[in-house]
Amino acid sequence: MNGVYGRYLDVDLTQEALREREIPPRWYELHLGGRGIAARLLLDLVPPGTDALAPENAVIWATGPFQGTGLAGAGRHVVMAVSPKTGSIADSYVGGYVGHELGRSGYDGIIVRGQAREPVYLLLAAGRAELRAAADLWGRMTGDVDAILKGRHPGVHVAAIGPAGEKLATQACIIHDANRAAGRPGLGAVLGSKRLKAIAVQGHLEKPLADPAGFARAQAAFAHDLMDEGTQRFGELGTARGLAWLSAMGILPTRNFQEGTFDRAAEIGGERMAETILIGRETCAGCPVRCKRVVKTTFGGREVQPGYGGPEYETLAALGSLCLCADLAAIALSNQLCNAYGMDTISVGVAIATLMEASEKGLIAERIPWGDGGAIVAWVERIGRREGLGDAIAAGLDRWAREVGAGFAALVKGVEVPMHEPRGKVGLGLSYALSPRGATHMEGMHDTMLETDSPTPELGITERMDRFALRGKARVVATYEDLRSFVNSLVLCSFVTQDAGPRYNYPLIRELLRHATGIELGPEEMLTVGERNFALLRLYAGRAGHGPEEDRLPPRFHEPLPRGASAGRPMDPATFRAEVAAYYRRRGWTKDGLSAAKLRSLGLEDLAGT
Repeated sequence: MNGVYGRYLDVDLTQEALREREIPPRWYELHLGGRGIAARLLLDLVPPGTDALAPENAVIWATGPFQGTGLAGAGRHVVMAVSPKTGSIADSYVGGYVGHELGRSGYDGIIVRGQAREPVYLLLAAGRAELRAAADLWGRMTGDVDAILKGRHPGVHVAAIGPAGEKLATQACIIHDANRAAGRPGLGAVLGSKRLKAIAVQGHLEKPLADPAGFARAQAAFAHDLMDEGTQRFGELGTARGLAWLSAMGILPTRNFQEGTFDRAAEIGGERMAETILIGRETCAGCPVRCKRVVKTTFGGREVQPGYGGPEYETLAALGSLCLCADLAAIALSNQLCNAYGMDTISVGVAIATLMEASEKGLIAERIPWGDGGAIVAWVERIGRREGLGDAIAAGLDRWAREVGAGFAALVKGVEVPMHEPRGKVGLGLSYALSPRGATHMEGMHDTMLETDSPTPELGITERMDRFALRGKARVVATYEDLRSFVNSLVLCSFVTQDAGPRYNYPLIRELLRHATGIELGPEEMLTVGERNFALLRLYAGRAGHGPEEDRLPPRFHEPLPRGASAGRPMDPATFRAEVAAYYRRRGWTKDGLSAAKLRSLGLEDLAGT
């Protein structure tokens, strides 16, 4: 297959050995790249039940056929490993420039296994790979590491962990380019356990494409279609544009998911940010949208530095409305500290909101007032440093919540619920509960996109559906998950793909794929690729002992919201369970993985019984 190199760099930290690992051509035909290849490698290399922090775990950086081409939205890549939160394989998607450089490196990805005796970093540049000592980088913040390695090796782009990853905090992520996070599953802790501080990558090759001229024409058309008035406005305000709108719809997580409406949402939204602390916009490799925030301000006498970027929607909600905080400067500093320590802002925000509610209910001795920006900043650092109660939270919010009786902690399979209130997006709530990687907003269907006539005719989704309607949602949830899984196999940014409505652009994406690889897919085949790659997550989870009893939401989401446009509409538990069962039937999932018939239908019969 064109568009790929057919090999991964295989790094054994224990043996200090670097080799090339050839990838079977059939895998590329079945999985294309990204998520699918990474999952196949982990199924081969890491037995289910492996401790996420053991040397036997592997961390995989994976690209798809578009990385390295300069295609808009292809600055993204995936990182996957067994997660310390779920105990199963979980993936995280991140933008910036590392994926682009990896796509020009001669490798489709990097496999990291074992455990180094002393801290190291991996340098991959000009076709050469080597491990170098990182004792001088250990303990440093991610921005410092980024600057040091770029100064030491001009032209590289860097992915690094901070002190939180070194200390094995479950909230730890991998920070790319100083301000892009491969967050959620706790993969920074996995790197910390391996004593791998960073990777630094510089590409040097042209990607081998099936039809370079055809790809160039389609690439230009894709960029032209992308930059309509709506997308330009999105670039100006970024993901933060949605805060006030979501609050008006009653689905902005507020007060630890006790409410869906934040009366001060406008004070932390994209418009207010643009008027106050925004000083610029950044982008990812090849993308004209430029949606990344760059801010400058001070809070409590501390400077918020532009190099760490600025808060996006999930951060503004997690460290803002979820904690009843309307202080943009406090949120911006907290975002910077999360990036510097190397922590996922959703995970940290949910943890702090849980602590605030626990304090209010008298479950802990500490007084942590709702809305207190100074307290939020302090708790970010306490978790990042693993100090006092912050140490227990860093060890795992789910474990701590069980110990103190905080049944209101918003977790699914140990993963913090993201900033989209499922009582107003019930299909997304199903995805939260059913995803093998824990609650994620980047995989499932957002019900609001179905509130239009004939949302996605190419996929057979031709009827408008109410965002509160739960019955019958399992079918469409699975369809859109397969579509998104296809995107995550390419790997493309969700902001350049349109899953529904008049701007649906998958025919052009498939044309780009044909020019890049020589593989031509129709709509059904596209969904099959997505389903096949998503199924690998369930296969691994089932074999690791994770069954359907874990496919549930926190009890709070089966209670009604008290006010706002989504008030009084709890998800009925009986209907929810019926849709979970319908979803299992549609997917061919079983309590311990996938049925043999489903494996055969997906072309994965070689994985039966392994």
